[in-house]
Amino acid sequence: MNVPTTRQTPLSTSVHVPPRGWLLDRVALYLGRDADTIDPAVPLAEYGMDSVCALSLCGDLEDEFGLMVEPTLLWDHPTVASLLDFLAVQLAPAGANEER
Repeated sequence: MNVPTTRQTPLSTSVHVPPRGWLLDRVALYLGRDADTIDPAVPLAEYGMDSVCALSLCGDLEDEFGLMVEPTLLWDHPTVASLLDFLAVQLAPAGANEER
């Protein structure tokens, strides 16, 4: 019996797809509100996202997706929509950005 040397997870097969549901759920958790009530175009600070929550979310992104992000990520990308755009670029398959 052959055992694969690398294990593919569901994330690795669709890593180029921004994790909208996951991100909204995490943000909702930190804000203490339903994900359905978060408008992706509204700055998270307007919902009450503070620096402690922002740093925690950065840690979650690093843990979940193996990214190294700056602690200023939510100031550079203050909305869910802009975070998703950032993640789409960061999680794109290797070489995908070079084809453009």
